[in-house]
Amino acid sequence: MTRFGYTLMTEQSGPKDLVRYAAAAERAGFDFEVSSDHYSPWLSAQGHAPNAWTTLGAVAQVTERVELFTYVTCPTIRYHPAIVAQQAATLQILADGRFTLGVGSGENLNEHVVGQGWPTVARRLDMLREAIQIIRELFTGELVDWRGEYFEVDSARLWDLPDIPVAIAAAVSGDRSVEALAPLADHLIAVQPDRDVVDAWHEARRGTGLPGDSRVVGQIPICWDRDRDRAVARAHEQFRWFAGGWAVNSDLPTTAGFAGATQFVRPEDTADSIPCGPDLDAIVEGVSEYWNAGFTDIALVQVGDEGQDEFLQEAAGPLLEKLRAAAG
Repeated sequence: MTRFGYTLMTEQSGPKDLVRYAAAAERAGFDFEVSSDHYSPWLSAQGHAPNAWTTLGAVAQVTERVELFTYVTCPTIRYHPAIVAQQAATLQILADGRFTLGVGSGENLNEHVVGQGWPTVARRLDMLREAIQIIRELFTGELVDWRGEYFEVDSARLWDLPDIPVAIAAAVSGDRSVEALAPLADHLIAVQPDRDVVDAWHEARRGTGLPGDSRVVGQIPICWDRDRDRAVARAHEQFRWFAGGWAVNSDLPTTAGFAGATQFVRPEDTADSIPCGPDLDAIVEGVSEYWNAGFTDIALVQVGDEGQDEFLQEAAGPLLEKLRAAAG
């Protein structure tokens, strides 16, 4: 069965609103909720970037059923992996076992802020591999000393461990990251509905004798609104950065950079890549690319803070019914 999730988009809403939306999304029937983990929005028009971990701690207290994910945390530059392990273990306790740690190699936009520079793609992948290994070691509850190529851990131990271990989902983009991360992570996160990546992930896990129940988690932006023109305008204002793709989006350091890179993206270009307006069937058609590519979990991003309440109250329930009927 395909599961459908709701995205707590920290770039476009403040922390109290995100907590309120999380409770409403659970009532609307979503299966899980994912939170972005940003220090900066993509574009200044989005206007927000609260701390994801603090927000998820509050979300864990106002929800009871939905699974929670970071989507995704970079445990290598802005956060040391030992700190991420502690945050994840604590959140799992607060969420009564509903949390999955989603990790990735990060974006320059968020990681450059601590003044440690921005490594090459290959180095970022190696750093992520080592970070996951450290997090796994700390999840055992044993005393950990680590001297690696990128990180050191000195006599660290997690004193509060959850009864249900924290699963790790890793974001990948191609063969090299699949090969590196499939043996270390439990689940796959991918940014495009690419069947080849999904198949390669499952094959890599089978080749190492790992269980075959790995989940495949994706995300797609939508912009529901009663008025299509208003939806297109909002999507263009706040989400035209989406057209850049991962290779561009991971390297630009500032909102000004994203504004410059997307200055020639037209509203109609945005509407071509993001389902906009009141037509729920058009949204279902867009989302179907993910389950057809083998994704088990698909999180929706409702673009913009404006109209979020209306989406959750009016459109989310009927949309979920249509999605489940089509995917079933």
